Amino acid sequence: GVAAQGAPATPATGLEVVFRPDPSVYDGRFANNAWLQELPKPLTKLTWDNAALISPTTAERLMLTDGDIVELRQGGRSVRIPVWRAPGQPADTLTLHLGYGRTRAGRAGNGPGFNVNPLRTVAAPDVLTGVELVKTGDRYELACTQDHWTLDDTPARNLIRVATSVEYAADPQFAKKQEREPLADISMYGNFKNEGYAWGMTIDQNVCTGCNSCVVACQAENNVPVVGKEQVLNGREMHWLRVDRYYTGDLENPETYHQPMPCQQCEAAPCEVVCPVAATSHNNEGLNDMVYNRCVGTRYCSNNCPYKVRRFNFLLYQDWNTPTLWLQRNPDVTVRSRGVMEKCTYCVQRINQARVTAKLDDRPIRDGEVVTACQSACPTDAIVFGNINDPNSRVTALKANPLNYSLLAELNTRPRTSYMAIVRNPNVELEPAAPAAAEGR
Repeated sequence: GVAAQGAPATPATGLEVVFRPDPSVYDGRFANNAWLQELPKPLTKLTWDNAALISPTTAERLMLTDGDIVELRQGGRSVRIPVWRAPGQPADTLTLHLGYGRTRAGRAGNGPGFNVNPLRTVAAPDVLTGVELVKTGDRYELACTQDHWTLDDTPARNLIRVATSVEYAADPQFAKKQEREPLADISMYGNFKNEGYAWGMTIDQNVCTGCNSCVVACQAENNVPVVGKEQVLNGREMHWLRVDRYYTGDLENPETYHQPMPCQQCEAAPCEVVCPVAATSHNNEGLNDMVYNRCVGTRYCSNNCPYKVRRFNFLLYQDWNTPTLWLQRNPDVTVRSRGVMEKCTYCVQRINQARVTAKLDDRPIRDGEVVTACQSACPTDAIVFGNINDPNSRVTALKANPLNYSLLAELNTRPRTSYMAIVRNPNVELEPAAPAAAEGR
């Protein structure tokens, strides 16, 4: 909401405003789609709102912080909107996203965000110069999914591993060498070996653009509920798959990386040993399954997951009474209720469907026959899924690539999901090669 705070500051003049379609709801035509309203923006990770994106240096000069409401004025027109500091935003320039502040869009589209159209003109529909910014002294709470209790001072854990093409040519094993020293080789788990199918996934961060298509596809496929802005502010978003965004380098021109984060399907899953009712357990193909009707909601599993990919139904988020929503849901996926934990399942319903088809044809499941929802929606083919017991499968070949690495491998969780390290190819005249070795982020 809006709250008063302090006195207005001296106005800033001569700013440039750029109008852009919103990454989620575009120009407002998709404003009534709650999936897209709750979808985090690729860079800001804001949901259910738009904001005036401002560079950190300009915000510091104008004594602005995230959520400060400003009034933008030009030629007798004005809009009020909160600001959000965005690394990489040019100085003295604001970016305003269209599509919000609507009043006749529908149940989900009415109300969220701020209408920036009053500032536009026929002569300048995309870029406006000579804009005056006035700090109003009011505040507005914005819901961001990536900044929940962030610990910025923790030691680097090399989640993102990057090298230039020159560094990669000199040391193709750079990603493997960034592994931290593992913990003591002790385990509460047996040395299980899956003789038949063993499902695994690789995610190529070189081609991931952070578009979030995988997130919406997963939500549609697996009946993931929408929780609303208030619950997102409480850290209770329900997306089974999130796309983390990382910055490195100069605030004015940083490198930006995107990392999709589904359940890692650990072979030595920390979530399993702490569940008092065996609601999460391994099946004979190595999947970390959820048994919903056993779950009593202790949330021990979520607390013990180092990847933070589990989601808990604090409330009854699903609408079970509207008949049209019965037709919208996937009948092959259980609709969860209040008090139940849930997470990515590697689209086990699609695996089972392929298994039935293969059994009827009296043959094994072919490589590429099982396509997860996130994989099917990815426009850059960044996600590859398959049987890692098949030496000829595509996923097996990728896992043998020297760029392949596992997240937090030092914890001995042995995740089935792995990532391809990033190889950049910058223009050496614009970005001279660094003398130091490649570093993780």
